[in-house]
Amino acid sequence: MQDMSNEIVFFDLETNVPNKPGQKFWVLEFGAIVVCPRKLVELESYCTLIRPGDLSAVGLNPARCHGISRGTVLNAPSFEEVADKIFKILDGRIWAGHNIRRFDCVRIKEAFKEIGRPAPEPVALIDSLGVLSEKFGKRAGNMKMASLASYFGLGEQKHRSLDDVRMNLEVLKHCATVLFLESAVPGVLEDQWQHNSSPNITTRSRSNVVTKEPSVPTTMTKVWHEDQKSSISSPMKKRCHQDQATPMMTTRSRSKVSKPSADETNRKSPSVLNRHRVVPYATGSLGQMTEKVKNILQNARKTPLNSLLKHSHTLLR
Repeated sequence: MQDMSNEIVFFDLETNVPNKPGQKFWVLEFGAIVVCPRKLVELESYCTLIRPGDLSAVGLNPARCHGISRGTVLNAPSFEEVADKIFKILDGRIWAGHNIRRFDCVRIKEAFKEIGRPAPEPVALIDSLGVLSEKFGKRAGNMKMASLASYFGLGEQKHRSLDDVRMNLEVLKHCATVLFLESAVPGVLEDQWQHNSSPNITTRSRSNVVTKEPSVPTTMTKVWHEDQKSSISSPMKKRCHQDQATPMMTTRSRSKVSKPSADETNRKSPSVLNRHRVVPYATGSLGQMTEKVKNILQNARKTPLNSLLKHSHTLLR
């Protein structure tokens, strides 16, 4: 009897997208390939369309994601009719796929439960979404299959089961090759892709720019600064040097909050905290001045304008 526990089966499902309350997922297509993990050759493949129990769950027009319409699955076999073949290709093998842990595995168990049969069980599970997010990083973007395929120039994702599982295998081959080459020359190739990625820049105000530099060795950081210096004007250079000379620091203790430097304060707005307004009278003689102004205004009607201005000038001295 053939030992299948060391074989990997890549599989993918296409389903409807529930858009009404109480509507469920229906498997519309199943596709799988069995791969030898030592040579990565395809040993077996299987793909079938599946007619859902509720045809109204499938749109009359082809769905934008996978192109499957109600007419596409109208004459397809039901899940119960293909359950034996699906069970045989999945059970007792290593399952692999992209985001299968949260989606495809759940849908398979639901489908077998719907027909009252035990679901197939894997000997191990490889979810390429989790593996690549951890090992390969976010250099390809959001780590969706379409983004990874675009990153490696493998074409557009077709969102059909058999095409997607074969694309998944090709993506893994490319990622594994890149990681293998990086491990052969550690500290060189691995740092290069980080250097090529754009630094994250967060601008809080026009006068306070906080730049988060990429986490690279000292030599790469120096090159990055050289590029930055050559791409900004002289006033901006002076401004960046001022920001680097007086960085803002945040501490956990409320009593140890670093104060902005004089240059940074001047860049934001003129400070009025340490300035005293010059007044034309002593602060203690406010009442006396009020009385003088009151008397002048009372006599304003019978006092010539020149005399009134003369008295006002004397008062403001």
